[in-house]
Amino acid sequence: MKAAVYYDNGPPGVLHYEEVPDPVCGPRQVKIRVEAISIEGGDTLNRAGGTIESAPHIVGYQCAGTIVEVGRGVSDRSVGQRVAAFMWWGSHAELAVTEPVFTWPIPEGADIVEAACVPAAFGTAHDSLFEFGKLQAGETVLVHAGASGVGVGAIQLAKRAGARVLATASSRDRLDRLHELGMDVGIDYSVDTWVDEVAEATDGKGADLVVDPVGGSILQASINSCIAYRGRIVAVGQAGREGRVVDVTPLVRGNQALLGVLLGAEMATERVFTMISSLLEDAAAGRINVVVDTTFPLAEAADAHAYIESRQAVGRVVLIP
Repeated sequence: MKAAVYYDNGPPGVLHYEEVPDPVCGPRQVKIRVEAISIEGGDTLNRAGGTIESAPHIVGYQCAGTIVEVGRGVSDRSVGQRVAAFMWWGSHAELAVTEPVFTWPIPEGADIVEAACVPAAFGTAHDSLFEFGKLQAGETVLVHAGASGVGVGAIQLAKRAGARVLATASSRDRLDRLHELGMDVGIDYSVDTWVDEVAEATDGKGADLVVDPVGGSILQASINSCIAYRGRIVAVGQAGREGRVVDVTPLVRGNQALLGVLLGAEMATERVFTMISSLLEDAAAGRINVVVDTTFPLAEAADAHAYIESRQAVGRVVLIP
């Protein structure tokens, strides 16, 4: 099969399109012919500096396609079934292997490219808002990196739940595209006054819930200045790549909470399977908008990763084998 691989960590240029052996479908696994690959934020982080599981290494958390083989002991999936799938690595390829518990049947009539983008991004957004963030109707939520996959999901799900939604992004052009998803106030966090704009938009009270996929200085500023009394901050990533230690002592004054959320830690649970299945149904029915910024051929994976890191995209960038 063909795959986008690398031998060493580094910038997007380390990715090469090569012929590699087909993955083996073991017991209690399924093999998927990949039709769409959603590039996740963790994919670019892993390529830049994550663990290399094999040489060559195939990065990638998420894809969608058709099951072409089921391993011994698998009774709840079948050859020919269309699924969205999660895996710890290996999605940037024509074939991928994972466990059935990490696959979700795609609803009839759903677009497979959109389905590929749902589990990790919308699942993380849902958990951040509701399972851990405890968002209630009438509250104000601040979504950082609103143009990211998680951000696009969080804006829509929060608005649907009756929240007032503030969102940040790295440019006014990207923010302008988020109003139609439910954003009430857009804030450009590339300018020094963004914290003041959050204060102005919340009458100085701060947001009841902050969803932060960025980390670093953005997380610190949220802790210091952007959270309401008894508010919550959910940290879901380090897209800013700063890797800095944050000071949480300001939270004490406001009886506030900082939570970390990793969807992968509960991905194999019945709760998450049901939640993501429901989100796929929502996408198929048009109740949520899966924003696909652009698609690239798998052979151009290096260009796709570079495009993501240029911070131009709104929503997901997808590879097509």
